[in-house]
Amino acid sequence: MPLAPKPASPDKPGLGILLIVVSTLLFAVLWTFVKDLSQRYPVYEVTFFRNFFALLPVMLMLAARGSWGMLRVRRIAGHVWRAVIGVTAMVLGFLSYHLMPLADAVAISFMSPLLITALSVPLLGERVGLHRWAAVLVGFVGVLIIVDPGRGMLTPGVLVALASAAATALAMITIRQLNKSDPPLAIVFYFTVFSSIFTALPLPFLWVTPSGADWVKLVVMGLTGGIGQYFMTRAFGLAPAAVVSPFNYAGLLWATLFGWILWNEVPQPHVLGGAVIVIASGLYILYRETRKERPADMAG
Repeated sequence: MPLAPKPASPDKPGLGILLIVVSTLLFAVLWTFVKDLSQRYPVYEVTFFRNFFALLPVMLMLAARGSWGMLRVRRIAGHVWRAVIGVTAMVLGFLSYHLMPLADAVAISFMSPLLITALSVPLLGERVGLHRWAAVLVGFVGVLIIVDPGRGMLTPGVLVALASAAATALAMITIRQLNKSDPPLAIVFYFTVFSSIFTALPLPFLWVTPSGADWVKLVVMGLTGGIGQYFMTRAFGLAPAAVVSPFNYAGLLWATLFGWILWNEVPQPHVLGGAVIVIASGLYILYRETRKERPADMAG
């Protein structure tokens, strides 16, 4: 789940909610194209085009704001490292869409906020109180219900999805660190540029020439990723995180719908039940996050 800046003018919650829901729809379209295209092309090639074509909306955002000066960042090495982790998370995530039902992979990805909370202690030195630790533990129980290892459901796809969630959490931790010195749009720009470069490196050895119809899908995939990122960032500028963040989970609904329509994938009851627990835990952590800065709140 991408980390957004603190809202500057939280006075348009309706528009913020609308944009966040639209962004989840765009991301679900992206995931759907990835799942389809990865059946015919290497995951690295699909990942490259997702980042390369996403450059267009990012460049348009910079041009519209006249914000080219913000690209003079203080820690370019931090952006390179963020891209390395982000590309790892993206490749693993895309591979999980190929290996398992789309809704199942998306449900597992929702464990990232739990991992962010756990990793913020050793990596960021943040204090996490009893309430949030309890929510993390309950959330991990939900993940166990989803993967259902006792019934042999711990498949390669599940392992890849879990690894992707862990890498995503590390990427979000890196973004928290970069946000202290660099603007969010610059973070998005450098991630898109470096990710395009990194995923282009193996292309001479893996390249499969896309067909005409697939070229269209590759372009749309990249554009939906870039525009979805913009809408999500904009949503957090229009309303507080506590208002818009819960609507990120609409992505699971879209993924379930698309998986059912296109591939006749219907999530098993244990996946849906575990997803409810994971989402509830994530929402509770979000609630505690919004309270932790109050002096009277000492529980964390």
